[in-house]
Amino acid sequence: MNIFVAKLNFKTRKEELEAAFAQFGQVASAKIVRDKETGRSKGYGFVEMPNDAEAQAAIESLNEKELDGRVIAVKPANPRPATTTDGKQFM
Repeated sequence: MNIFVAKLNFKTRKEELEAAFAQFGQVASAKIVRDKETGRSKGYGFVEMPNDAEAQAAIESLNEKELDGRVIAVKPANPRPATTTDGKQFM
């Protein structure tokens, strides 16, 4: 399951995000989204967990809890819309 994590502290590192979710099971990947020009965190990221039950437990336990001094928001990620080769969305 792909999990969306918002309201992250701008100093939170990928490893810290991964460690928070690893308490609930296997983490396949963790990513903090960064600004392309500055490299600064945008304050949100994604965690991929292969086991849906473990992912749901992480969502329920970590949503509205503190991580690195900030109360985070955690929920299942919405799938990205399909796009054409020129980057436009399918209708």
